[in-house]
Amino acid sequence: MPRPPLNLEPAHTALVISECQNGVVGPSTTLPELAAAAAPVLPVIARVAGAARKAGVHVVHLTYAPVLGNRSSNLNTPLMAKTSQETGSWAKERSAGQVVDEIGTEPGDLVLQRHTGMSPTHNTELFALLRNIGVTSVLLAGVSLNVAIPVATAELADEGFRVAIARDTVAGTPAEHAESMLRHTLRHLATITTADEVIAAWS
Repeated sequence: MPRPPLNLEPAHTALVISECQNGVVGPSTTLPELAAAAAPVLPVIARVAGAARKAGVHVVHLTYAPVLGNRSSNLNTPLMAKTSQETGSWAKERSAGQVVDEIGTEPGDLVLQRHTGMSPTHNTELFALLRNIGVTSVLLAGVSLNVAIPVATAELADEGFRVAIARDTVAGTPAEHAESMLRHTLRHLATITTADEVIAAWS
């Protein structure tokens, strides 16, 4: 299958970073294997984010933090049920929901925090916000290739956005599954590229 063209015109593009927060891939992680897989990816995301800001690309961070004593979480999924005890403390330990230091936030970045749901995009204000600021293309980064990235890719595509994914800015576990998701699933939904190619396009 031929690769779709890489169309990331800065004025109409957003870098959307999924769940790169302290409680997921940072020092207070509830998913240590995922945090280990993401460790080499975080500096690459930071480099892409820096290039995005310099080029005038909108940078959006999607984070998760339950509320109401964790009653906001949908515990019908095995993943949420397994991690509910740890994530239940995130409302008090606010640092768990903050973007990891390796990436950080800058003035002008948008941080959209949700309180429920497995999907980082479903039933959030992301789609309307992107449309309102004139975004038509999204570069999606972060975690994980197991759940959030494929779900968000499909939802963004269904909402009419062109999606690109730099393979060195996403992570999942185990490594062979992450690579399989990129090769056999996400390439049918998005343009698969690299951080260097994206940065060159913005330069």
